[in-house]
Amino acid sequence: MRTGAAAPIRERAFHEWLARHLPAGRSGALPLGDDAAALPSRRGRIAVLTTDSLIEGTHFLRDSPPERIGAAAVAVSLSDLAAKGARPAAVLLAIIVPPGTRAGWVRSLVRGAERMARAHGATVVGGDTKPGPTRTIVSAALGWGTAGQLAPRTGARVGDVLVTTGTVGRGGLAAARLARAPRPGLAVLASLLDVRPRVREGRALAPWAHAMLDTSDGLAESARLLADASGIRVVVEERLLPLARGVQSPSRSRAERWAIAFYGGDYELLAALPPARYPSAARAVRRVGGSLQRIGRLERGSGAWLDAPDGRVPMPRTGWRPFERARSR
Repeated sequence: MRTGAAAPIRERAFHEWLARHLPAGRSGALPLGDDAAALPSRRGRIAVLTTDSLIEGTHFLRDSPPERIGAAAVAVSLSDLAAKGARPAAVLLAIIVPPGTRAGWVRSLVRGAERMARAHGATVVGGDTKPGPTRTIVSAALGWGTAGQLAPRTGARVGDVLVTTGTVGRGGLAAARLARAPRPGLAVLASLLDVRPRVREGRALAPWAHAMLDTSDGLAESARLLADASGIRVVVEERLLPLARGVQSPSRSRAERWAIAFYGGDYELLAALPPARYPSAARAVRRVGGSLQRIGRLERGSGAWLDAPDGRVPMPRTGWRPFERARSR
């Protein structure tokens, strides 16, 4: 007989355990399990903190360009800050590599990380290096948010509209290209690490949003997270999705299109806001060079649903679930 302690780890179940057992899960400025943590500071500013990691074999491959690995390691943390409307300030990097790793590889990684940080107003201020069996890059980022504009996942309300920045399916297309390449070249490997944190869009959108999160794990999984956190039903209208070019190829079946569109790795922002605020929010996002598209609504009920041309169905059970994927290798 298996006990809960002996069962394999599942990411969302572990997050729920953390929320029950850590004081921050009950008293933090943001609920534990959101994209980032938040601590009050002076004069209404909120310190927003987050951490993430990239691991060889899970997030990048042996021959992936180190500059792109470093940039992506910073970008995934900046995306979490963007989901809280925070202004990035500083990044820490922990670099774990096997003994014998070339110094040039690590230097290139750091140069890529610093370029990404500086592009969004931050800088790499320090970190750590350690030997280990697998190349792993851990990033921690600090940003400054505004009290009352953190858009927690728990904040969505009945009647809100659901919006997304950018396009849907860019990460899935990169994964599909990798699957078709027996010996992937640098362009394919780099596309897997093409993370574009929507920092400017997040700061523009946060004042209008009730709830916001990034779509690193895919739009379907993010919709489920939003529904569960807010205790509400999330409905996505398939016809409104701003699909990335190539997702709607005539040669793909519906199941293939959904698998690509909802795969994960888009790092866009998914937000809930009152319908009356949508025009102003869209203008604010356009002013910083981004795009905002209404893709659904929030209703009484539970779960995440997809309004397809032939009726409403549960959101496809796809999206990035790292522990399940690691076991399937």
